[in-house]
Amino acid sequence: MADVKSDVERLVGQLPNPDEKGMLSSIDKKAVDEITQALWAGGRDSILALMDMLVEPGKGDDHKAHYAFHCLVLYACRQQRPQRRQFTEMVAEQIGSGRPKAVRGYLIRELQFCGGRGAAEVLGNALADADLVDDAAATLTAIGGRPAIEQLRAALPNAAGRAKLVILQSLCVLADAESAAAMKQALADEDREVRLTAAWGLANIADAGAVEAVLKAADTDAPYERIKATQACIVMAEKLAAKGDKTSAARIYKHLVQTRTGDGEAYVRDAAQEALASLEA
Repeated sequence: MADVKSDVERLVGQLPNPDEKGMLSSIDKKAVDEITQALWAGGRDSILALMDMLVEPGKGDDHKAHYAFHCLVLYACRQQRPQRRQFTEMVAEQIGSGRPKAVRGYLIRELQFCGGRGAAEVLGNALADADLVDDAAATLTAIGGRPAIEQLRAALPNAAGRAKLVILQSLCVLADAESAAAMKQALADEDREVRLTAAWGLANIADAGAVEAVLKAADTDAPYERIKATQACIVMAEKLAAKGDKTSAARIYKHLVQTRTGDGEAYVRDAAQEALASLEA
């Protein structure tokens, strides 16, 4: 193992140094590709040794190790599915290890490039960690698919504070229709950003059963929240109409025409009247 460590350190040491601005402005692509291939050829031991070179901020200079690992991740993306899956599963194993949290966060972020559904469970566990939830949720969103959505959905009921917001945002981006009930409940959350995220999520899903709940949320007297939730109503109406549910879309537009009566909301009323006329044409 000592020989593997020294070989990896030698290879990483050959990578370019950043310029005075901290940028890699001069790169010999052929040389970097050869180093990356050599690291890959070293197999599990080589890759783990490279991970061992990653340290917490302020604990050492690991910019070359970061660069080498990112190159390795991109190289893995070009491999056949079995080799790519083996690599991502190995990286996922290290997320649940005793490595420094900052390093685990970096590994999670790198899985956005090459991670597969096999990493979903480990990433789901990371959602419970306040320091890792942002990275884990972003990576699960990038991976997508049922396993990723199921991990996010399972984590939502036990999440609080920022973690709840981050997980809910991911479910909204992924338009998870099975989370509609949780989103409706979140419309009454004490956190304004959670409420607005839930409104946007229901709009993105275009859940006809949530029309009344979203309209109610948009009728708040709080100016900023009223504007943002009203925008969600309009998006919801557009998506419902696109799905062929003109009745639900019309319900939203009629409500906006009837309730946005002030001069400051004339633009909303006018837009709703025009959209309603288009539906009825």
